[in-house]
Amino acid sequence: MSNGFVLGIDTSNYTCSAAIYDLSNGRMYQSKQLLPVKEGEKGVRQSDAVFHHTVLLPQILEPLSDKLTSVVSVGVSDRPSCRRDSYMPCFMTGLGTAKAIAAARGVAFHPTTHQTGHILAALYSADILSLVKEKREFIAFHVSGGTTDMLLCRPDDERLLDIKRIGGSSDLKAGQAIDRCGVMLGLRFPCGAELEKLAQRDYADIRVKPTLRGLECSLSGIENKCKKLFDEGADNMHIAAFCLRSVAEAIDALTSAALEEYGSGIPVIYAGGVMSDKLIADQLAKRDNVMFAAPEFSCDNAAGVALYAAFVEGLV
Repeated sequence: MSNGFVLGIDTSNYTCSAAIYDLSNGRMYQSKQLLPVKEGEKGVRQSDAVFHHTVLLPQILEPLSDKLTSVVSVGVSDRPSCRRDSYMPCFMTGLGTAKAIAAARGVAFHPTTHQTGHILAALYSADILSLVKEKREFIAFHVSGGTTDMLLCRPDDERLLDIKRIGGSSDLKAGQAIDRCGVMLGLRFPCGAELEKLAQRDYADIRVKPTLRGLECSLSGIENKCKKLFDEGADNMHIAAFCLRSVAEAIDALTSAALEEYGSGIPVIYAGGVMSDKLIADQLAKRDNVMFAAPEFSCDNAAGVALYAAFVEGLV
């Protein structure tokens, strides 16, 4: 095993995060913080996100400072995904910081996508990085506030992961549906954790039929139905349960469609903040050959970005 540390930085629209990967023992050290959101709002403006990251990054890096002097490579997310038009100003904050640290240390600097980071962090958490090393293709779900994508991932030498979107949501994203429902119920954004607590007592008996066409699903109906239930005076627990069950059923249906298309033996890994919801994960875990990241590696994090740099350097 190699010695030294690899630094990863990720400045998404939700979380400011940094991670150190210890090459000597494979341990990951994380430091992160959610961006502040004003009460009643459903997100953060990009200009505000850039400001918050500028303020938070030095604080986030401070707990890792004893290892920064031994950093041998730096990774950073510089855009949301591999799509040609993928861009968000908030990622420029992390990019500038990562470049500066790499230059000061005189080490290599490796930009990648936020989505690639999510996938690698999930593989690390589930202890299946061997899929990358052995160049075995797999399906990854990236389910969050900004994305509900079903991705075919093929490891290769040029980009580490050749990621192709094969399906997902054609309109509203799963995290958006959850957050909009939560804000409507008076919960604080991001609403996933509080909505899950609210839903627990009224979750199991709800049945919904997802709207699916091929490998694409529609989630806009979830928001509409939740609002209808709210206007009709339905109990908040029931509305929360309906929202989460609807998301779970949609992802479950997409999984079935993907396995039918690509073969039942292909590995499936779930990543993204929505997949840290235990109620949703428990329903999907009834399947064979599916894997999940632990919550700290499922929500936005820099761990996968650090792993990307380690892989590119041939250190893993």
